[in-house]
Amino acid sequence: MLSESLTKTKLTDPLILDLLQNIRDHRSMLEDLNSIKIDPKLTNIISKEIGRELYIENEFHKAKGFRKLHIEVAEFSKNLKILHCVFFPDPKFDIPIFGMDLVKINDIVSAAIVDLSPASQNQGLKYEKLLSEVDKSPFTSLREIPKWGGIFSNNVFFASLKSKSEKNDFCRVVDQYLTILIKLSKKAKPEVDEEIIQERIDFQKNYCVQQMKNEKTSMVLLKYFDEKWVNNYIKTVLFDFK
Repeated sequence: MLSESLTKTKLTDPLILDLLQNIRDHRSMLEDLNSIKIDPKLTNIISKEIGRELYIENEFHKAKGFRKLHIEVAEFSKNLKILHCVFFPDPKFDIPIFGMDLVKINDIVSAAIVDLSPASQNQGLKYEKLLSEVDKSPFTSLREIPKWGGIFSNNVFFASLKSKSEKNDFCRVVDQYLTILIKLSKKAKPEVDEEIIQERIDFQKNYCVQQMKNEKTSMVLLKYFDEKWVNNYIKTVLFDFK
């Protein structure tokens, strides 16, 4: 079910809505799923100023094995649309970080990325084979991982989407990555070893630090907000260090 606030907006992009529904459907499979209350000013951010129209919706949840499940839908000046999602695991559980971003300018999907990023040193051994078996052959415009992208797995998927069939295939890839994530989370048991828990905390901190090196995020937001607001939003909403 789409949230009431989202259905009231003009954001009706079918690709984003399909991906959003898919993510929510998988999220609903998690145990002990509960919403996290955040500052209402950060839940829905809307501007109707001519030429600077803006809409951002944030959803925050937590669940067994996950400390924060974040989904952000945004539209800037009626032409730039973004879907951003990160599922941060609880460091007590051996679960990777799910991340997905879609950037669409008018009708062009310039960036589509999805990954299960390792949250500890050897974690990828558990699921890399499963990710490698996901069919990524239909895509014609794979993109180079940025310099700060060492946080991603060997099977991170990053491309521009050139056709309707590629958009459909990206939805399939996201669905398969999420399916693998849910299966891993169902098997994961809480641990008490402080050393491995601290290692996972450190990996999540590094994930956030490296993500913040993506200057494109702040460049977009700085067109609409002052620097103090942007820095706070990035550090507390998008990539927190908890």
